[in-house]
Amino acid sequence: MLSELSERKKLILKAIIDSHIHNGEPVGSKYLSENKQIACSSATIRNEMAELEEAGYLEQPHSSAGRVPSEKGYRFYVDELMQQYSMTSGEISELNKILSSKHNEADVILESAAKVMSVMTNYTGLTVRPKPSGVVVTRFDTMYVDELCFALIVLTSTGEIKTKKIRSGYVLDINDVKRIGEALNMTLTNIDPDNINVPIMLELEKRLEGVELLASPLVKIVYDLLRQADGSELKYEGVNRLLEYPEFSDTEKLKHLLEAFDNKSGLLDVVSSAVGDDTNIIIGSENPLNEMNDSSLIFKTIRVGGKPVGAIGIVGPRRMDYARVCAVVKYIAEKLEVSMDGNMLSPPDEN
Repeated sequence: MLSELSERKKLILKAIIDSHIHNGEPVGSKYLSENKQIACSSATIRNEMAELEEAGYLEQPHSSAGRVPSEKGYRFYVDELMQQYSMTSGEISELNKILSSKHNEADVILESAAKVMSVMTNYTGLTVRPKPSGVVVTRFDTMYVDELCFALIVLTSTGEIKTKKIRSGYVLDINDVKRIGEALNMTLTNIDPDNINVPIMLELEKRLEGVELLASPLVKIVYDLLRQADGSELKYEGVNRLLEYPEFSDTEKLKHLLEAFDNKSGLLDVVSSAVGDDTNIIIGSENPLNEMNDSSLIFKTIRVGGKPVGAIGIVGPRRMDYARVCAVVKYIAEKLEVSMDGNMLSPPDEN
């Protein structure tokens, strides 16, 4: 709580975190006493550091006399102490030069952004094409192939068209295949597949009288087609850069983080569930993915026409340079929104 910290404690905490971010070493009272911003004796600083540790803002690794920020300390720093980073004219010029190339595909634009962010921050850049919320089938069509086979065509709420060739196990004629399409349109359109319940299944079976054993396989096929149509995609650039940080010299920690990268669905859920237009900062165990407890994730949703078309972000150690990363992510996100809007890359209407 804010009431826990005096202005002097805040000054000391900020100095410790700033130092630890940039050199990765525990910070002692001697360093702080030599810091011209803190006009206190070493003894006073030691007492303040001890109280900050007792309050949970600092930790003492091993038997070192120095302290490092705790997760609570980083959160307080990000929320209350971090100063806004102003990018240099050189950084802005470099970003504009890289981002100025014209592309017509969102995937290409986002991939370029991930590379730029990784180079600019020396962390791992990521880009996301998020899951559209509530993807459903808006229309079913069927096409007769032969007496044992027909094609199922679905139009989703994201505008995608998916086709599946189905061997029915029944001898069907054209009218049977047409009736299957009508039954699906009457019972399964605009319904989340997770919400298909017993009454819906009974209604579908009723409308498929004579071929009612197709009901359950058809629902499974629809569910699988919608999973393919969710549009989710996650890409990384510069994963090898994390090897430069001592935090990831622990092979077990690095292994856990790489597992989170490999199991993309978890991170997709984290990023896709974000609301609002703010830059999101997730520190350590704030991330629901246990594999990322030793890292931090900063990302921002990109919107065109008020609709999310993707997200960009950075993964790095908990002691990442939050102010600079936030500035870079925010700047690139704003540039991408303008670029995408100019290329008419807004997602299709959900109708």
